[in-house]
Amino acid sequence: MSDLLDELDAWLDANWNPDLTVAEWWQRLGTSGWASPSLPTNAYGKGLPRNEALAVGHHLVKRGAVAAPGGLGMMLAAPTIAMHGTQEQIDRYVLPIVTGQAAWCQLFSEPGAGSDLAGLGARAVKDGEEFVVNGQKVWTSGGHVADMGMLIARTNPDVPKHQGITWFAFDMHQGAAVDVRPLREMTGRALFNEVFISDGRVGDDAVIGGLHNGWAVANSTLMFERSSLGSGGHAAAAVCTPGTVAGDLPKRVGEFARPHGATAAAGTLAADAVQVFTEMARTSGAIADATVRQDLVRLHTLHEVGRMLALRLKGEKTAGRDIAGAPNIAKLSMSEIMRQSRDLGLRIAGANGMLHGYTSAGREVIEAATGQPYLPHVTELALFAQGPPIYGGTDQVQRNIIGERALGLPKEPNEDKVKTWAELPKNG
Repeated sequence: MSDLLDELDAWLDANWNPDLTVAEWWQRLGTSGWASPSLPTNAYGKGLPRNEALAVGHHLVKRGAVAAPGGLGMMLAAPTIAMHGTQEQIDRYVLPIVTGQAAWCQLFSEPGAGSDLAGLGARAVKDGEEFVVNGQKVWTSGGHVADMGMLIARTNPDVPKHQGITWFAFDMHQGAAVDVRPLREMTGRALFNEVFISDGRVGDDAVIGGLHNGWAVANSTLMFERSSLGSGGHAAAAVCTPGTVAGDLPKRVGEFARPHGATAAAGTLAADAVQVFTEMARTSGAIADATVRQDLVRLHTLHEVGRMLALRLKGEKTAGRDIAGAPNIAKLSMSEIMRQSRDLGLRIAGANGMLHGYTSAGREVIEAATGQPYLPHVTELALFAQGPPIYGGTDQVQRNIIGERALGLPKEPNEDKVKTWAELPKNG
């Protein structure tokens, strides 16, 4: 690991310059392989295991440089296309992701196909060398700033539902054909959107992984999502937004740089929840409560178990093996960590935990009035904690997958593989 970080240090000495634009800096970072070092070398990465890739990301920020582009492009689209795409598609789609030129969103869930994702109804109908897409997607994170979308749509309704789906790299800039509508959450933010596609178009050359083979490709995307959302390590937090919509690319990159030696998410709850809660408990006097100390240790233990799972998975993959259900276990662990963080944070905050700022100005007022700088992060986490057990596949779905694919338990009886999608009953 020290040799790897020494190599990174030498590269940073030669390339980091706060007077570059964000686009220029990310161009250097992305084409060097340091932006997403876990990607294979033919996909603008370095083929590093996850723990080493995480160390690279945190070291970048510790050195005072701006982290690699974040978002679903880096987390989901790039590894999926690297796994299933042709080299031409990798060059066309992955390069703009690692250099921050294109932001992506995930066009998977639908109002009638959430937990039953394979039941989706958005249609892509062949029209010459293109497909015409019509349908509605929902819970689309970052759709309002996305240049591209990971779209799964039904291309053959006359086969069983898992067999007639195709995964597309979908251009979000199609005028009135793509209508993105924000969904306001109880945190006060609008991270999610609903997307209406009316006669949108996508070319044959944007099919990733083969026509009608989208379910296999989508499962890879979901695997990357659950592994990334799971506990055991988190990438350095991005401080500027990739893509052409957000407007950060032409800005001076030094404006986003943290001081040399800063942590990846300094000043936020994401930096280290246990450390933040411990500091809050000491300040408020709650640390004297033995049950609070016990809950702090329990939360620390969950993080450590997740980290060890990631290390164990790395060892198994190095030996050419795998751990059945590991991404699903990691996703369940993350859900439990969020629930326990919610409860512990509010317990330490006390009555002040009932105060929440729904805007930046509101958060500042509450922080000033209470003298608790972490309180806005605690209350936002508490309100948001209901989401992670649902998105990325509900906890119930994760348990079903573990039971069926890891433990070999029988599936619930259904006719999904016998009847065509068109013959199956639909949600109202």
